[in-house]
Amino acid sequence: MTAPPTTNEAAAKHTAQRMTAGHRANRLLAALEPEDFAGLEPHLELVELTRGQVLYDTGEAVSHAYFPHDTVVSLVNVLEAGNSVEVAVFGREGVLGLLSALVTHEAFGRYVVQMPGTASRISVERLNEVRNASPALRRLIMNYGEVLLAQTFQRVTCNAVHRIEARCCRWILRIHDRVGRDSLPLTHEFLAKMLGVQRSTVSGVTRSLQTVGLIRQSRGGIIVTDRAGLKGAACECYGRIRRLYDRLLPGTYP
Repeated sequence: MTAPPTTNEAAAKHTAQRMTAGHRANRLLAALEPEDFAGLEPHLELVELTRGQVLYDTGEAVSHAYFPHDTVVSLVNVLEAGNSVEVAVFGREGVLGLLSALVTHEAFGRYVVQMPGTASRISVERLNEVRNASPALRRLIMNYGEVLLAQTFQRVTCNAVHRIEARCCRWILRIHDRVGRDSLPLTHEFLAKMLGVQRSTVSGVTRSLQTVGLIRQSRGGIIVTDRAGLKGAACECYGRIRRLYDRLLPGTYP
């Protein structure tokens, strides 16, 4: 007859179950079959990320890849004058740090945490070992790389031709998708940095969006009150990016 687990053993089992469930909060990890995820799980660790935390700065060596859960991280390009613009965004649908580490092992830009939360972290070296042994994981990462490239291509076009009002709606929707709640702690200053415009420009846009009932502004944040209206006011890029995920990574975009 098997002896009942001790208190320490039961606690350890509960912790292991919680950690595994937490890792699968990331949609890429959740898309893996159990046997493929089993190769990664022992090497994953849960980490807490705080708002404003810089994971890597431009040119720094990338040692770990992060699979976000409820956190959102932006990759921004910082210019010599100090101003910056967002190049890519990572949430629970993706992984950050891996593509930068494939060749140069250096960060393309600054990875900064927009929204606090948790993520699963794994050393790039270990992830590469598991990927090389798992065709399914290799395909998943390749598909994600294609989506990220196409997404960046779409964003470059968007920034060049679409009005700031439509771009702002698209940006709010992207964050809303990734955090899964209506209250978003987004300041005008932060929005301006991500969109590459003046703070006064963002203030005017958000005021207009509030006037027509799409959002409500609160101290230090924005509350989404009409998601359908935001989608109608956003540029076509939002829908195009969603369709890319549906085609190449079905089920991973929130």
